[in-house]
Amino acid sequence: MIEPKVLKGFRDSLPQQEIVRQKLMAKVQGIFRSFGFVPIDTPALEYTEVLLGKGGGETDKQMFRFTDNGGRDVALRFDLTVPLARYVAANYSTLSFPFKRYHISKVWRGEKPQKGRYREFWQCDFDMVGVDNAQSDFEILLLIHTGLTQMNVGTFKVMVSHRGLLNRFLTAMGIGDKNADVLRAIDKLGKIGRDGVCEILREDGLCDDAVAKLLDFISLEKTSFESTLEQLRAMFGDCPEIQRLSDILTMMKACGIENDFVLDTSITRGLDYYTGIVYETVLVDMPQIGSICSGGRYNNLTGLYMKEALPGVGACIGLDRLIAALEELGSPIVTDSASADVMVVSNKQDIAWSESTAMKLRSAGLKVDSYVGEKGLGQQFAYAEKSGIPYVVTAQKDDGTYSVKEIATRKMLEGLSAADIAALING
Repeated sequence: MIEPKVLKGFRDSLPQQEIVRQKLMAKVQGIFRSFGFVPIDTPALEYTEVLLGKGGGETDKQMFRFTDNGGRDVALRFDLTVPLARYVAANYSTLSFPFKRYHISKVWRGEKPQKGRYREFWQCDFDMVGVDNAQSDFEILLLIHTGLTQMNVGTFKVMVSHRGLLNRFLTAMGIGDKNADVLRAIDKLGKIGRDGVCEILREDGLCDDAVAKLLDFISLEKTSFESTLEQLRAMFGDCPEIQRLSDILTMMKACGIENDFVLDTSITRGLDYYTGIVYETVLVDMPQIGSICSGGRYNNLTGLYMKEALPGVGACIGLDRLIAALEELGSPIVTDSASADVMVVSNKQDIAWSESTAMKLRSAGLKVDSYVGEKGLGQQFAYAEKSGIPYVVTAQKDDGTYSVKEIATRKMLEGLSAADIAALING
């Protein structure tokens, strides 16, 4: 007999978990569609050279890479952004620009498995390709804000920065050649703290004075987006990066959402392909969950696959982290994982009745499980309870109404029509 084991870092999804995930994905997709974004899909397996383009050193090492039966060097995608750049280049003539797309699918990374971190996991990406201006940057931020607000995740803060400002700062200090090393070190600030970052920076060749100045820069006061912006303006003047952030702030104010955004110079994002605005999102009351939505601008990525480098900007929602947060909040979207609204018992004397009743209830807009096993009534009730089904139709009276058992209270409800049952379930 073969042991039914799962690879380390991978997992099965139980029905209750998958119901929640698919409900959440449906809600997220509705939000994306309300912004005019369209869905796409790309292959899970790509040529390694396609994925190696600009992922960033650490991610490259984590790829699931192998030689296929045809002798080709291939790998599983580690994110959905690099495949997007390849997709745009391959389908350029058929797409309309600016191209707004969303993509919800699995990705794979061979990192060390730990609690809440797996080698196979879901990403939920939304991006805009073909335009580089403040409005496109802001629309992604607005979509993040709208999505999290509609999903009732509680108080959140979107922490925003601009890679260009850090680049200017490093160049002014004479260490512009250390850009990539510094970015990756700062990106680990939340995991290893200031001392850990200092140690890495010194190992990368920065002197103590440079390390101290850099830490001061990424620790600017964050009273409000506007006040931090003025501190940066005093340092850099009205450079293009400051003007871009200022334009974004103007749109935030126009929409009345500026208080949910923080200008935080410690936000860098670890991947090499980011070139402009970058951001991460945290839940104020659940910081332990980490960033549930992050991303930024990448203006050179498509240039790896086509002559013209099309600018892009986008973000990724961590579905698993979002589900964990909603569970913590007791959100109905995750607590209600019933496989059906109602179950119809199996009537051995009249199986046709069971199926016709189920059909009528489905016509009333309900999700109906018609029990098809051969167990007794008590075991059928136990099945409904284990499946999270709140109501069970047990019989039909001569007047056409139904007898319904409420599983939670064990009460029998009599004389209900199909419409009554639908009203009961839908509140």
